[in-house]
Amino acid sequence: MKKVKNYLRCLITLSVLSSFHDKEPSHCSGENHAPFPLFPPFHRHFDGCAAQARGHRLFYFQQGDLFVSDGRAWAAARQIEVSDKEQDYFRLYPEKTTPLESFDCILMRKDPPFDMEYIYTTYMLEMAEQQGVLVVNPPAALRQVNEKFFIAHFPELTPKTLITRDLARIREFVRKEKEAVVKPLDGMGGMGIFRLADGDSNTNAILETLGNGRQTLMVQGYLKNVTRGDKRILLVDGQAPQYGLARIPQQGEFRANLAAGGKGVVEPLSEQEKALCAAIRPKIEQLGLLFVGLDVIDGHITEINVTSPTCIREIAAATGENIAERLIIAIEEKLETSNKL
Repeated sequence: MKKVKNYLRCLITLSVLSSFHDKEPSHCSGENHAPFPLFPPFHRHFDGCAAQARGHRLFYFQQGDLFVSDGRAWAAARQIEVSDKEQDYFRLYPEKTTPLESFDCILMRKDPPFDMEYIYTTYMLEMAEQQGVLVVNPPAALRQVNEKFFIAHFPELTPKTLITRDLARIREFVRKEKEAVVKPLDGMGGMGIFRLADGDSNTNAILETLGNGRQTLMVQGYLKNVTRGDKRILLVDGQAPQYGLARIPQQGEFRANLAAGGKGVVEPLSEQEKALCAAIRPKIEQLGLLFVGLDVIDGHITEINVTSPTCIREIAAATGENIAERLIIAIEEKLETSNKL
């Protein structure tokens, strides 16, 4: 199989942008840098290693590097070489202003929040898509699929769920369920997630913290078996993997996110989890979502991640299952089908 001529990698994490405010490094031309504040940490670039191993040229840019001029979308992109090392794991080359349509594939990897800047980015990427560039995941699908709200389309696969800004409805939901989890629709990494219990004196304070009725929230029945793991299952082109990463909460904590201190344990998928993947596959394929991460607790889907699913590296290290390579092969097949290879 031929290789892609140019494979443009767009990978940004919210924490990096919030911490450094798009600050430019003092020097970056053809030199190794670790750490480099604008490049994602070691564990977040495994798909880049897989692409490079298959002969692809990699380029890197951020949201702030995108612009539209005279009806064309451009990026101030830097070619990059990556390695599977914890130190000095990338080599960055000088910036070059490049029209997006000159690339074969753009891998969009931007963490929430899903704000207007995110929307503007999808508009620019959509211009490239209209010129025949494969964007993973598609800009229109990224706008359509809120990672929390989207589970509302699959009520038979999820815990009991309420989405509202009505505080009275939330309190009534908690009263009926006895225990519930409440979360904002635009968060990630366990941020802003609270556990509520019927009669808890902290309920009003928590709801005030979460907007006091001015912000739409998701409320879900509490799943006690979260202590056994919140499993991340990574789907490539709708296909389920052999293994997922069960994230186990710390003692005394209900949030299992790795960012919240959870411990990752790689486990094979159960038959029930495989059935969940099969049930959601038609909708994923309809939307053209090539890379999706399901969060599953006790046989229930709690979130459907489409912006920047992680845990590839942990699964590969424990089992040898190379989901990153599967993703790159799926990209190659898509491009071959569209006669871009």
